[in-house]
Amino acid sequence: MVKVIASDVRKGNVLEHEDGKLYVVMSHETFRPGKGTPTTTIVMRRITDGVKTTVTHKTTDGLEKAFVEEVKHQFLFDDGDAGLVFMNPVSYEQVHLTRDMVGDSANYLAPEMEVHLTMFEGQALSIELPPRVTLTIESTEPVVKGQTASSSYKPAMLSNGLKTMVPPHIGAGTRVIVSTEDGSYVERAKD
Repeated sequence: MVKVIASDVRKGNVLEHEDGKLYVVMSHETFRPGKGTPTTTIVMRRITDGVKTTVTHKTTDGLEKAFVEEVKHQFLFDDGDAGLVFMNPVSYEQVHLTRDMVGDSANYLAPEMEVHLTMFEGQALSIELPPRVTLTIESTEPVVKGQTASSSYKPAMLSNGLKTMVPPHIGAGTRVIVSTEDGSYVERAKD
């Protein structure tokens, strides 16, 4: 185990909690008030049974980070009730993850996409997507004439079923790059 301070904890990290069990960090947020001590709120899921818990620590508190390895895998397909199937491109070993383990990241998975699985003692714990993915705009509102302000955005439905805000000049059928962290529009795809 390695000690890290609470403000350095990131999504996907594996921590040993006070109860002696391992937890995967699902999200974190640091709060810095004008007066007082800065704190970090961490939402995490217990590996053994999937129970979620939220803890708040001072940003300088030491936490135990478990040694895990990140292994490159390729997403194969969604097997319905059995879960999502990934394959190690070196050993061709297949790994099944439940939708609960993958969470909202499942919306961005596409066949043959390369991802990193966080492994602990041969067991997959969490998934790390590429920071950006290319998707197609399925539908969006038409351009409003005279709407030239660069800060104006309009809602659009993506090919993965999620909504995002895009600039007014982007129309249906356009391929765009989207951040997997928050689902926001980054830029128009160059292909």
